Amino acid sequence: MAAGHTLTAEAGAEVLREGGNAVDACIAATFMSWVTESTLTSPGGGGFLLVRAASTGKVRLHDFFVAIPGHGLDRPVREMDAVEVEFDRGASQIFRVGAASCGVPGAIAGLEVAHRAYATLPWGRLLEPAIAVAREGHELVPAQAYLHAILDVILRRRDTGRQIFGPDGVRLVAGDRLVMPDLAGTLEQLAEGGAAAFYAGELGRRLCEYVRAEGGSLTEEDLAAYRVISRRPIRSSFDSHEFVSNPPPSSGGTLIAYALLLLSRLGTGGPAGSAQAIARLAEVMREQTLARGGSFVSDLYRGGLPKRLFADVEGAVARIRLREAESGTDPAEEPVGAPGTTHISVVDAAGNAASLTASNGSGSGVIVPGTGIHLNNMLGEYDLNPVGRAVRSGRRLTSMMAPSLVLDDGRPRLVVGSAGSIRLRGAILQLVLNVTMHGMDVRAAIEQPRVHLEGAHVHCEGGFERTELDRLEQWGYELVRWRRRNLYFGGAAAVELREDGSLDAAGDPRRGGHGIVV
Repeated sequence: MAAGHTLTAEAGAEVLREGGNAVDACIAATFMSWVTESTLTSPGGGGFLLVRAASTGKVRLHDFFVAIPGHGLDRPVREMDAVEVEFDRGASQIFRVGAASCGVPGAIAGLEVAHRAYATLPWGRLLEPAIAVAREGHELVPAQAYLHAILDVILRRRDTGRQIFGPDGVRLVAGDRLVMPDLAGTLEQLAEGGAAAFYAGELGRRLCEYVRAEGGSLTEEDLAAYRVISRRPIRSSFDSHEFVSNPPPSSGGTLIAYALLLLSRLGTGGPAGSAQAIARLAEVMREQTLARGGSFVSDLYRGGLPKRLFADVEGAVARIRLREAESGTDPAEEPVGAPGTTHISVVDAAGNAASLTASNGSGSGVIVPGTGIHLNNMLGEYDLNPVGRAVRSGRRLTSMMAPSLVLDDGRPRLVVGSAGSIRLRGAILQLVLNVTMHGMDVRAAIEQPRVHLEGAHVHCEGGFERTELDRLEQWGYELVRWRRRNLYFGGAAAVELREDGSLDAAGDPRRGGHGIVV
């Protein structure tokens, strides 16, 4: 299994050693991630779980992403606060936070539904490792310390946050111990009472009262009405592989599938890291951006969007070839060959696979006193809610998150997903390409430097050859050259099943990730 932190991965691996299946391990790891990756995920967020059952070969997507709150309210909520989070090389992103940014959490409900459907070990057993680490504390690793640094303006906005993330008056740094006794108490309540303790119990009532007192719109009716949705995943073929991912109303899976279809027609352009390959990626990403225009967001809720989008593949291929001809990139015509989110990938001995992506957004800065629950800020995410206001209570927000599988003859070849806001789809796309088309093993595929297209600028992560980037600039590309690897480019976790039947797993070093083969 692979995850975003060593302790997260180890919690799942421990379950696999006991004979638990992939979903057991995924659930235990998710609970642990709320403690060890608390800047990225929490019981106050949401996400998606893609499960392949080995006994039937069927794949289902379980949607437990956040919903728009406000059931039973007729008063406007307070305005959100805007904060700027800086990454590196001048890159920054504006986040809207505060109680008005909090959507209805789905994480706890999602894990309980998955447990009832697939798990073999007791619910309480899967919570034990997370409870212990939350109560005893764990040492902050450098990758998490970096996240604490860039998100400090959110984490320590209020007294509750300062008590957890800066008890001595300054933010935590690498080597400091993060102790979360209130969260441990909440996890114990969940171990005893299940999701009902949150959605229909005292825990949920306290949470709603606090959020509304702070100017938000979360109500007990919102929690009572929340349901996990089972969806048929999106599927597309590329080369000899099948890509399976998160369907609408989320957009990430559809856009990655679209890009893979384009690359199956065009080829990769050249060897990994070459100017031609980077240019090809940039042009495919440009088509993804164009696809998101017009009525794309509303079409996510209407049905049939993937089919209509995929029908334009040849038109997009023609546009890319025209742009490449005009720029003089001269790609090789080789045949196609063999920052706040986290991801967990698991495959068990029977061939069951679980791919889970979860997020708290950047976090709202709202931590409910006595619970340790840091609520999401999904209503304040421009990518998910660009108008910055609630539309209809109960409606699911769209998402970029794309827990995914790559299948060969129906068997898992790659279980993959990533963190990284709008950049996560590029991280997943490039990882899939590196394994299936460039022939890399999963660790090398994750460590390979990445590309991200933002407007007219091609962001190139540190690690590319200078001469290749110079060629790109000669072809007219506007580059942003990063000095080193950075979590701005996502945080992937993946498990690979090789042709000889052996397994490998890797977490993203950009975020302190870890892979374990039991």
